Amino acid sequence: MQPYFVVCGAAVLFAVLLMIRMRLTRSPGSRTVSGIEIGNGQTIGSRSEQDDYFASMTTTVGTLAVVADGISGLANGRMSSTLAVTTFTKAFVKLEDASNLNGYFAEAATQSNRGILQNLNGQGGGTTLAAVIICGYQLYYGAVGDSLITIYRNGHFQNVNSKHTAETLLEERVLAGQMTSEEAKTSPVRNQLVNYLGYEGFESMELGAAPIRLYAGDHVLLCSDGIQEALTEIELEEIMRKGGAPQEMAEAMIDTINDKGFKSQDNATVVMLAIG
Repeated sequence: MQPYFVVCGAAVLFAVLLMIRMRLTRSPGSRTVSGIEIGNGQTIGSRSEQDDYFASMTTTVGTLAVVADGISGLANGRMSSTLAVTTFTKAFVKLEDASNLNGYFAEAATQSNRGILQNLNGQGGGTTLAAVIICGYQLYYGAVGDSLITIYRNGHFQNVNSKHTAETLLEERVLAGQMTSEEAKTSPVRNQLVNYLGYEGFESMELGAAPIRLYAGDHVLLCSDGIQEALTEIELEEIMRKGGAPQEMAEAMIDTINDKGFKSQDNATVVMLAIG
């Protein structure tokens, strides 16, 4: 009788392990739970250092994605972008619900700015930052600087945030009749940042007044300006139209940039979230 009980016990154990395996296959973190598939791509370009930094994570609150672009030409760009992204992710892990996500963005930005300034200790530096949180089919965002948040839907891009550069101020001067459009387009200060993290005059980041409704099939992209300057919107749309997994599309963007071989190519980073 003893071998019989051993065989029965082994069968029961096998069945239990099989059930556990089936449950683990459906565990949180898989695409079936969040409904979001994430891809990313990055190139150092022609720079000697990668000053971009990014992260994404999913918790019970939602999915967070952050891209920071350390300001090139100033020292400590990498430190600034890394510190900012780390501050946002650490604060996100502590969130228990989605009742005040704009408060989360604002507080994380303030902490990042304070931390960067303390580390800079009077030296030059800083970073732009774009962050999104997706809860269900709602998109919340915060941004400062010139990194881009855009939604690809039905074959076209819809930009979410504004650029915090002198370009906006120049356009206002054009509308006021204080300069011509040509003068604004050729102005040497056109791309100069007017708000970023690590800036003594930083007051707040741009926040969405209300969440943006997302739909199945949407793609949310976060890009540093190295992507925007190297690829035209038509090129980006062509890559998106070819389809594929987000990782494949993100890598296609980076490959296209590298193939161009621009001598002054900036660091470039893209994080892509596909809504299922």
